[in-house]
Amino acid sequence: MENKIKIDEDLYIGGEEFIFIAGPCAVENLEQIDEIGAFLYKLGIKILRGGAFKPRTDPKSFQGLGIEGIEILKKIKEKYNFKIISEIMDPRDIEIFHDYIDIFQIGSRNMYNYSLLKEMGKIDKPILLKRGMSATIEEWIKAAEYIEIGGNNNIIFCERGIRSFDNYTRNMLDLMSVPIIKEKTNYPIIVDPSHGTGRRELILPATKAALALEADGVMIEVHPNPEEALSDGQQSLNFNEFKELLLEINN
Repeated sequence: MENKIKIDEDLYIGGEEFIFIAGPCAVENLEQIDEIGAFLYKLGIKILRGGAFKPRTDPKSFQGLGIEGIEILKKIKEKYNFKIISEIMDPRDIEIFHDYIDIFQIGSRNMYNYSLLKEMGKIDKPILLKRGMSATIEEWIKAAEYIEIGGNNNIIFCERGIRSFDNYTRNMLDLMSVPIIKEKTNYPIIVDPSHGTGRRELILPATKAALALEADGVMIEVHPNPEEALSDGQQSLNFNEFKELLLEINN
């Protein structure tokens, strides 16, 4: 029996509802997040994603606003009554995250950060554990056990693709991980088709596939103007594209 992860009194990941988590890759400023928040609120989205700390391969790339980004997310959370998910990279940030963030995201690069995973086991918030970019399923499950052993059973797996020899897509979205994780663990699993494909035209078919395989939801990057995004614009949907995706999935 799959463990439902409680996010709010009437909001679970792992229940009967297919959950949509949406928002920008990176928090850029208050106006950007407010515009996205207003749009998603009207569509009934309940969980807003946004990166305040951004681990980037290129050190010259935008690294996020840090604490300022967390404070912006808190303002939008209170204004629209969202639940917020954001990536934590450093155990020293747990205290401020705990007050502002509802779901702690462990990103792909930190799936092997066992010191951070151990600290996640000590908190009382849900943890979204993304698959490492080169991780086997067994390694991914073992990473979750580090959190579990610490006493935190509020774990949500997130398939975000793994590295492949083919560079047509950003990653190879391993959708077979969905039934495998459901068979081998008691935890829910969502799919990130934005990182998993890196191409906005593939996000809708990947979402349909995730739904068909009985994933518990998807996390999709949305930006008012992807061409001007400071991070991952090529894999972000604009407002019209995201609205069309919701209509097609829900019909």
